[in-house]
Amino acid sequence: MSNVSSGTPMAASPLTRAVLEIDEYASGLGWDQPARLFALVDTDQLRAQEPGLADQLGIDNEADATLTPVEQDELPSGTPLDEFLATIAWPDAVVGCALTVERLLLPPSAEASVPDELDGEQLAAWVAEHPERQEVRMTVAVLRDGARETALRLREKDSPTEVLTGSDLVPGLAEALAATFSE
Repeated sequence: MSNVSSGTPMAASPLTRAVLEIDEYASGLGWDQPARLFALVDTDQLRAQEPGLADQLGIDNEADATLTPVEQDELPSGTPLDEFLATIAWPDAVVGCALTVERLLLPPSAEASVPDELDGEQLAAWVAEHPERQEVRMTVAVLRDGARETALRLREKDSPTEVLTGSDLVPGLAEALAATFSE
């Protein structure tokens, strides 16, 4: 039995399905993309309260998704991601949010070789030149109720069957997204 249903792998929770849907969307755009922010809304509420928007998004009454990702405006360039996230406040209709972002990662074995005296910009340049670096796309989502999910896709293994999911894969980013729901 295949784990693919109309393009998106089947998943146990609505949040995991939403994260995988966003990952698939981002994958279709290719690599070297800017970060993208999504509001997560209850699909049934969206159909009931905003039928025109639901039609525009291609959501029909037979859709089995319980969360619908709605991409937000492009993130401002030049603003650090943490500073931008600190400015967000969601309306009550938004039950969660997600962010997809690309980063360079080093394996744990490379941590000992990181020079101590580098500032943030120098460290980023050092990592970009490191022979063991890996490019990764992270899609992190949180709900108002505290649920979290992440999808990680390595550029070198860019395949829907090679996406790693889990709730605590990028805890710092999940915390920053969760803070956008704080009063």
